[in-house]
Amino acid sequence: MKGILFYGFIGILTMGAACLVKRESGGMRPDAGKGGKPGRGNAVRLRENGPMDRREALNRTALLFLFAVLTGLAALRIDVGNDYGNYVNTFHEIFVGGYVVTEPGFNLLVRLLYTLSGGENYLLVFGVFAAATTFLFLKAMYDQSLDFPLSFALFMLFGLYFRTFNTVRYYFVLAVTLYSLRYVLKREYGKFLLLILGAALFHKSVLVVIPLYLIALLPWKKWQVILGAALSVSLPLFQNFWMGILLKLYPSYQNTVYLEQGTGLEGSLMGIVRCAAVLLFCLAGWREVRESAANLFYFKLNLLGLALYTCASFIPLVSRLGYYLITPHLLLVPGVLYAMKGKRTDRRKLLYAAVLVFSVLYFGIFLLTAHQVGVRVLPYHTWVFTEKEWLNGSYIF
Repeated sequence: MKGILFYGFIGILTMGAACLVKRESGGMRPDAGKGGKPGRGNAVRLRENGPMDRREALNRTALLFLFAVLTGLAALRIDVGNDYGNYVNTFHEIFVGGYVVTEPGFNLLVRLLYTLSGGENYLLVFGVFAAATTFLFLKAMYDQSLDFPLSFALFMLFGLYFRTFNTVRYYFVLAVTLYSLRYVLKREYGKFLLLILGAALFHKSVLVVIPLYLIALLPWKKWQVILGAALSVSLPLFQNFWMGILLKLYPSYQNTVYLEQGTGLEGSLMGIVRCAAVLLFCLAGWREVRESAANLFYFKLNLLGLALYTCASFIPLVSRLGYYLITPHLLLVPGVLYAMKGKRTDRRKLLYAAVLVFSVLYFGIFLLTAHQVGVRVLPYHTWVFTEKEWLNGSYIF
């Protein structure tokens, strides 16, 4: 219970600070890309010349506070996360030249940090990833969201921040993909590909976003929707066939315990509920979705995510693919509500309230399950008050 209250306090504290961040406009405009043309992001940016005004100073102060709190909480943790100990072992094997299945960019960074620190300082590695991941998420939301406080609230209430305590490589590249959406929408494909290929040096699962994001960006015709639906239905009907293809693409899962960790519909329930709720929300604001290339793109990603969670739940660790598709909820929901300003005020108020109620309930359910295997971000421990013991080449907590 103490851990739940602590995380709840962190959520309230940081969401309150996020409310101090105000921008006259920003992110990807509701009409971005209308008529098939790429829109401009960041209509108003921080001043590059001249003295800093009070608004800009307050924004920077609030963002710095958010960065410090979120990075600090993640960097000071110890044995928090379902794979924390496994990562410590992986760091050790990388440093001594043992066999690892992690990607070369990740291995190089770990080896560099261990060399610079003069020993196996795994706390430094976790701290660096905490800072980089937090910075990218904040940067993406600040630059691309039309309502930063709401985007940040969803970031916390959907449990996304606390999940970054797990699989640090994956959530780092997830933050990269959220940042990369600006280049997809502006049709700057070269920058998008370079960013994703760079992220693949840390977690190669990110390569899946290249076809998926480009598919979502295209205008969908009826025959394409029918073909996509047929493909989705074929996934659970021909599981062995599709699993064979996936193992060829990701051979490191061959003959591992991960193959026994098919999520199943029950395990994918929270993802399905979230995608379904966003779908209903978008249907209620369909005019705002349809008239914005950015909103429509995020909406299509949500449909792909819903199809993945419902039809591909047999895939081990399916959420790692699903989060690439549903993390843009952080931009979609604020984008739709922002587009309703001055047009459909009553509906906007109703939807805004519904979003907050749903998000708070979602956060409550997340906290109640945060101690379970596969999540294990509770109870929270910090190395400031925890002693470490070296045993058999790894720290045992």
